[in-house]
Amino acid sequence: MRGGTESAWYPMFDIGWSELVVIGVVALVVIGPKELPGVIRAVGRGVARLRTMAGEFRTQFDDAMREAELHEVKKTFTDMGEAATSAASAVTNPVGTVLNEVKTAAESATGLTEASQTVQAIEADARALEAEIQQTTQVQTTAAPTTEVQTPHVTPPAASPAPPVSESVKS
Repeated sequence: MRGGTESAWYPMFDIGWSELVVIGVVALVVIGPKELPGVIRAVGRGVARLRTMAGEFRTQFDDAMREAELHEVKKTFTDMGEAATSAASAVTNPVGTVLNEVKTAAESATGLTEASQTVQAIEADARALEAEIQQTTQVQTTAAPTTEVQTPHVTPPAASPAPPVSESVKS
């Protein structure tokens, strides 16, 4: 703030009108009136170049900031994609487990066929053994005479009649 008036703060130079008049008078005295217009043009071109370079720098800086923000956004999307992939694999993993169990059951079903054939063979052997045992017991029963033991029929003794009750006992 200069001269009691409020002005916006510019980060470069804070030059007021009074300072510009002093610079102009010094330039007129030092450079001279003949070369002053050429010097002013050269200074104007230099200022224009500085402004162009400052604008390019600002643009590059803004692009870098946007790229950094985009990089962060891209990283966030990548992280979210990885999380979604892991969630999807967690969902499909039980399906894979069930599929593996079905494959194992199918493979064991082949083993069950072999096991059922083995069980059928064992059952056939058991029937053959039963037939042999029955034949052996029939041979033994026909070879040995059967003797029946007859037990005599005994009749139990007759019950004796109860003694008469006297009338004196009744009263």
